[in-house]
Parts: sequence; C-alpha cells; structure tokens
Amino acid sequence: MSYNVENLFDTKDDSLYNDREYLFGGLRGWTYDRYKQKLSNIAKVIVAVGQWTPPAIVGLCEIENKNVLYDLTQRTGLQQLNYKFIHYESPDARGVDVAMLYLPEFFTPISSRAINVKFPNSASTTRDILYACGTAPSEDTLHIFVNHFPSRLGGELESEERRKTVAQILRKNVDSVFLINKNAAVVIMGDFNDYPDNNSIVKILKANPLPENLSEISPQNLYNLAYKIHVEGKIGTYCHQREWGMLDQIIVSGNLLDNSLNINILPQTTEVFAPEWLLENDKMLGSHPFRTYIGMKYNGGFSDHLPIFVRGKY
Repeated sequence: MSYNVENLFDTKDDSLYNDREYLFGGLRGWTYDRYKQKLSNIAKVIVAVGQWTPPAIVGLCEIENKNVLYDLTQRTGLQQLNYKFIHYESPDARGVDVAMLYLPEFFTPISSRAINVKFPNSASTTRDILYACGTAPSEDTLHIFVNHFPSRLGGELESEERRKTVAQILRKNVDSVFLINKNAAVVIMGDFNDYPDNNSIVKILKANPLPENLSEISPQNLYNLAYKIHVEGKIGTYCHQREWGMLDQIIVSGNLLDNSLNINILPQTTEVFAPEWLLENDKMLGSHPFRTYIGMKYNGGFSDHLPIFVRGKY
C-alpha cells in the first residue's frame, strides 16, 4: 500500500525545520486534538484497505518524523497489529519525509538506508528515497524503494527536471540491485508527482505498462501497476480541477509477476482505495478526496490523496 497522508505533523517545534504552520498558534490552527484525529483517520484507512488482512507493507509520504510514526503505530487502533517502521530524517526544508510500515510476520528487514537527492547547480533540497531490503515468509528477498518526488509547484514543465533528476538517482540504485542479483525482486512505490506516462517514469525510470500478454513479461523490466488505472481515467489518487490523476503508483520488477519466485504480485488486484467516506462531493469541484485542509481552512478529513494498493501471494 502507498499513501500520501497530507502533512502528518505533530505539535512539537523542531528547530531544524520550518514546521511553524503546524505549531500551536500557527497559520493552520493545528492543535493536539486535531493531530490525534489525523492519526485516527490514517489508522482507519490502513485497517480498512486490508479488511481481514492488514497490509504487509505500507509506504507513507508526508510524515514529519519518528514521533508521528510511533504515535500512529502505538497510540491508535494499529497498536494491536504490531506494525514496525523504517524512517530516516531527510533534508527537506519543511521536514516532511517518507517512511515504511511493515508487519514483522510478513517482512524481516535485513538492511535499509536513505538515498540522498542532490540537484545539479542547486542548493535546494527534497525528500530522500527510502530503501529497505528484507525477506518475506517465502524466503524471497524484497528490495523496496519508497519515494516522494518533487512537487509541480511553479508548473509541470518548469519543475520537470527536478523529478527527472530523482528518477535518474532511483534508476541508478535499482540497477545496482540488479547488478548484484539479476533476479532481484524490486518494489517501488510512492507519490511521484508525475503520471505513469510522463518522462520521469517512462523514459528515465523505464517503468513500462503491463503487456496484454503476461507471458511477454521480462524479469528485469519494471512494470507500473498504476498505468492501466491512469489510462482508464475513471479514478486516481489525486484530483486537480475536477480531473483525477495517478500521482501515486506501485511499480514492480517482472519476476514478481511471472511466477518465477515463491512470492507473486497479482496485478489485476491493483486498486485505488476510494470508499465513500474517503471522498466528499462539491457542486463546483465534483468528487475529490476528503482532505485535512482546504487551503488554510481546517476540513477534518483524511488526506488530499487516496491510497493505492495491490495484493500478492506466497
């Protein structure tokens, strides 16, 4: 499961980052009660996605720090599920990071690290890429990359080079995994702030749409499980000016689809999680995610994104 949770900030001042908006008395009117409600909302989504089987792996975007991850996993209904988390502080100016939750009975970490992103001829910063390697109960090793590419602030074309730079760094690290093990099982997820047919995803990361004939899948190729949903255009993970878009995606290596491993991803189960209670309707805006904020106005919802998930078997 991949989910951008829209600014999951605690109420504590972090002097290293610009978190003033979410402090008591700040522009957002953020309070401890609102923070607790936000935690409860995100926990509800994670539990609901899994129904009777909670998600084994959850990639999260826009979380502030380890404190919010601890509160999410230990001070909400998720406590009974025993989720653990992997997180590194990134140099993002606002202090928002990516993280990964996992259930120990389904994923045993071997190693993890933050992959730093540096832009040519620029001192600006962005989120690190989170890399985690671990084993599944099938004894297959999974290589997981959680991402939050730079935003489209300033315009799609004006900001495209920044996303292409991050895609290059991600592709380089994926290639390093394949260089060590050509049959490596790779899972890439997150908010890419680009669509499945944009240059950063197709040309740089080289994530392909699934072929109609699954027998044509190549083990070392990357396949974007969100591509079909994007092309259909009926729903997405983010809604802008009444148009749905697939900014959040799950991409996997071909050997997770071709039955060559003990663990398999079931591509036909890829889905945007969009129950009625995660949406709100507006005469002007149409249906869109039930957000925490609309501009600077507190809205009491979940996130401005919807989660995407896929099922597997082993």
